[in-house]
Amino acid sequence: MSFLDKIVAVITPPESDEDRREARDKAQALARPGDWMTHALEHHRRIEACFELALGANSVAERRAALRDLSMVLTAHANAEEAVLYPAMANESSKASAGLAFEEHAMTRIQMGALETLDPMGQDWRDKLGHIRGAVLHHVYEEEGSRFPELRHAIDPQEDKRLTRRFLEEFDRYMGAQAFEQPRQMAAEIPKDTGNRNPPSNWGAADY
Repeated sequence: MSFLDKIVAVITPPESDEDRREARDKAQALARPGDWMTHALEHHRRIEACFELALGANSVAERRAALRDLSMVLTAHANAEEAVLYPAMANESSKASAGLAFEEHAMTRIQMGALETLDPMGQDWRDKLGHIRGAVLHHVYEEEGSRFPELRHAIDPQEDKRLTRRFLEEFDRYMGAQAFEQPRQMAAEIPKDTGNRNPPSNWGAADY
């Protein structure tokens, strides 16, 4: 296990599944149809589903395909947050939270890059992906439980609309309008009965 893996393992989320569900419910209650928070929560569901697909894949090809999908959504989502939401957090609610969120994204990028160098069928690959998943779930929990609600309460309606417009622009800038119009077959086979961990049946970039 690398030094970075040990760091990530230490910060694996201390919160429970129930804690995460409560945080998501809290954020969902504040979200409005089509706004930046609604889209960010949907991205989080996509990311969680991609982790499950990658961890459940049984072949080299499936694991690499799942990892590509995960990397694509993670990068597009992170770019949109860093360009739009985190600057707003720094200006309107908490500079400390914004700075920490940037650092968490940077660590995830480093770990995802390292993951690509490992044998997809090896235990090290699976262990590293599990550590990344734990760190990302904790990051999501912090956003849904406190960072997003604090930002929502701190901004006025006009700024809220601007953030929504810009968040969608930045996400689509990386993903492209066609990115998920024909989702991978294995993504289409995500079980629909595991609660808030799944995306809705019509998930796709075209919805954005």
